Amino acid sequence: MQPKPSEVPKTFYRVSIKALILDETRKKFAVILEDNGWWELPGGGLDWPEKPEECLKRELKEEMGLTITEVSKFPSYFLVGENMKGNRSVNVVFEVKVKDLNFTPSRECLEMKFMSPEEVGSINAFRTVKELAVLFDSSKHN
Repeated sequence: MQPKPSEVPKTFYRVSIKALILDETRKKFAVILEDNGWWELPGGGLDWPEKPEECLKRELKEEMGLTITEVSKFPSYFLVGENMKGNRSVNVVFEVKVKDLNFTPSRECLEMKFMSPEEVGSINAFRTVKELAVLFDSSKHN
């Protein structure tokens, strides 16, 4: 039996794998609007015994109807903090390429748009998006 989120020991982290989808300039990244009114990075929780690439492919297909054609070999960013429920979380961000950007809206992805790090301050964004905006370095993604 798994512990309830409030009973998870403080040494445990919820691991989420997030997709870094860049626009054609490679200076903006995709964010998605969830049904709670918050903007987030595409992706989701890593299920046992998935590999990160499998998680990304599953999550983007389920939430957005997108097909990933390539996942970077190594993570681009590693974000550690607390989620909105106060539980510790790790978000591992991999740059990905998708077949096309014709996403299918769902409860978990009402809208998608590309934003520069400077634009992130103007939206209602999760911690992960704000942290990525601070760390994002377009020169790493040429």
